[in-house]
Amino acid sequence: MAVNPIPEGYSSVTPYLIVSDTASAITFYEKAFDATEVMRIDGPHNKIWHAEIQIGNARVMLADEFIEMGIHCPKTLGGAGASMLIYVDDVDAMFVQAIAAGAAKLRAVQDQFYGDRSGMLRDPFGHIWSIATHKEDLSDEEIRSRSQALLNKCKPNQA
Repeated sequence: MAVNPIPEGYSSVTPYLIVSDTASAITFYEKAFDATEVMRIDGPHNKIWHAEIQIGNARVMLADEFIEMGIHCPKTLGGAGASMLIYVDDVDAMFVQAIAAGAAKLRAVQDQFYGDRSGMLRDPFGHIWSIATHKEDLSDEEIRSRSQALLNKCKPNQA
């Protein structure tokens, strides 16, 4: 029997977040995003070498930073170089839940020109998360048209 090159439960692209404290991050993601811990591999010096959580139908991997190996978290680097997007049934409720769990609001939940209702936050470990509910199916042309209309409303230095 052939082995599937993508293991069951994973997608072709799986986020791997480096954090300052994986155990605390798992607790936060459980409270903020209803995550479920799937596995944890403890390493030396009270660090977690590898952990996995499930958020909705997506697997997310986590590990503590290992500065001596060149593996740094956003706090050490002074910012996040990427962000995550989570689609949920009720963006407003999940956003409030994430803020209550300790996330910082970056952009309030609002309807977007591309058919989603979304908001953006930063988790206590420096990672950026957008939370969205898809509200409207639009063609690429409709999205481009709405985007241009929005840009036309902006002052030159706001775009």
